[in-house]
Amino acid sequence: MGNILEIKNLSKNFKGLKAVSNVSFSVEEGKITGLIGSNGAGKTTLFNMISGVFPPTEGNVIYKGTDITGMKPYKYSGLGIARTFQIMKPLAHMTVLDNVASGALYGKKKIGSLKHAKEYAEEILEFTGLYEKKDWLPGNMGTAYKKRLEVARALATNPDLLLLDEVMAGLNPTETDEAIELFRKINSNGTTILLIEHVMRAVANLCEKVVVMHHGEMITEGTPQEVMNDPYVIEIYLGKEEESDG
Repeated sequence: MGNILEIKNLSKNFKGLKAVSNVSFSVEEGKITGLIGSNGAGKTTLFNMISGVFPPTEGNVIYKGTDITGMKPYKYSGLGIARTFQIMKPLAHMTVLDNVASGALYGKKKIGSLKHAKEYAEEILEFTGLYEKKDWLPGNMGTAYKKRLEVARALATNPDLLLLDEVMAGLNPTETDEAIELFRKINSNGTTILLIEHVMRAVANLCEKVVVMHHGEMITEGTPQEVMNDPYVIEIYLGKEEESDG
């Protein structure tokens, strides 16, 4: 398969501060690609440019061969692009089912009625393991379920490309393993995934390619094994070992 997404020389300045500088990489269709880097590396700013939240200062976003740079975010779901956010903001006064149905109404699938949207939302909830909580309000769920709801809402738009922004942050090991299995299922159904993640076990288990950012720049890319054995990447994540006091 070819590339579903190509990032070409993307940069973003905020009042003279360069948050992202000249980043270029591609996402192969049907694969899971990881985007890693320490806090402040520019990962979420990059995601915001890819998903239309921020217009880039320079560079281009190419999706399925079409330049979508600067396109308004509300048009993305119709193109087959969906994303999650680090800070979960479910529709607090709507049930889990209605939260997901709202995504279905505005997705690529062109569902015309609320009845059909709810039927499709039930399928998504079954797939994501949330069906038993379909009548709950989001505020009554723990972090792991809220993150899963964030994914379910995005999935309800029927995306070809799913952008996941640290959806495993704050999960315990069992919850992380469950999330890994869910993302494998999503990918095996044909959805390409680009994910930002700090949980390196998840990155190693899911991704075929990893892109590393630091101080707004892309410093390397490769397989998880190549990236994790890169001395500079090790230094960024682990820092230089302190000398012992002995």
